[in-house]
Amino acid sequence: QVQLVESGGGLVQAGGSLRLSCAASGRTISRYGMGWFRQAPGKEREFVTAISRSGISTYYADSVKGRFTISRDNARNTVYLQMNSLKPEDTAVYYCAAATYMDASAVPSSIAYWGQGTQVTVSS
Repeated sequence: QVQLVESGGGLVQAGGSLRLSCAASGRTISRYGMGWFRQAPGKEREFVTAISRSGISTYYADSVKGRFTISRDNARNTVYLQMNSLKPEDTAVYYCAAATYMDASAVPSSIAYWGQGTQVTVSS
């Protein structure tokens, strides 16, 4: 079992930045591809970004490319999401996710473990 706990969400103005963290416990995250999904009110949960077990490969949804950066620190069992140039359409609950393998084709049904989510609200 892997427990994932997100932090760092909040309210920010358009154009601002936030850094989300996902702290894992139970097992080392080095066994897993890690990523972030988000879910806006009335919408399905969607893929945002993923990073390979080694951290060498990263994947992004087109909507966040060039603005978001995912990274991981396996020694700290933590994954990060740096979000810059935030837009109102980025408003959502952001969920940390772990899976045996994760790339840009990841879907919610392929995820083994989820965090509880953290709210990100971007005001215009």
